[in-house]
Amino acid sequence: MSKRNAILETATRLFSRNGFKQTSMSELSRMTGAAGGTIFHHFKNKEDLFLNILKDVQDTILSAFRQHKETARYENGLEMVEGVVTFYLHLTGVLEDQFLLLHRHYPYQMAETNTVCRSYLESVYNCLLDIFEEGIFIGIEDGSVKVESPRNTAMVLFAMVDGVVRLNTYNLYHAGSLYHDLMASCRKILANENQRRLINE
Repeated sequence: MSKRNAILETATRLFSRNGFKQTSMSELSRMTGAAGGTIFHHFKNKEDLFLNILKDVQDTILSAFRQHKETARYENGLEMVEGVVTFYLHLTGVLEDQFLLLHRHYPYQMAETNTVCRSYLESVYNCLLDIFEEGIFIGIEDGSVKVESPRNTAMVLFAMVDGVVRLNTYNLYHAGSLYHDLMASCRKILANENQRRLINE
């Protein structure tokens, strides 16, 4: 692993667990063995380091979903949305530090004044919404999904799923124990009338 990537990996863990203000460059230097001059050779300042981490988080999440999309096979749109939900829950466990960073308040504070930060956050969430929405559109075409507004429904579903993830991220509730109820709620929101009847029986 290159020194730059080692700095990014360690800094991701520190920012996600300590927050932006509480993460010190001296601690990062100690944990990576990189002198302060080495860190600032790769990154202009602390904010630039954070933005590079956010770009790395964006690339990692989007790459994982692209790979999932290329390899997963579903019988219909409803099944695709369910698969995306399941994969999202899985990914948040694999990339715990990255999602903890995304769930902190300071990236959104920074995004209010920093257009680069805002573009990275928008890219992540728009991509996730697009994936949810794609499954909904496919489901409308094949008859497995019945909704009025695919985009709005995608936003509601994602907000619900991400809310469960946040409970898990902050150790307030174990997401696994909510999985079956979460999936049942997703099906009720998406399913056509005949499927809703089967779910309720």
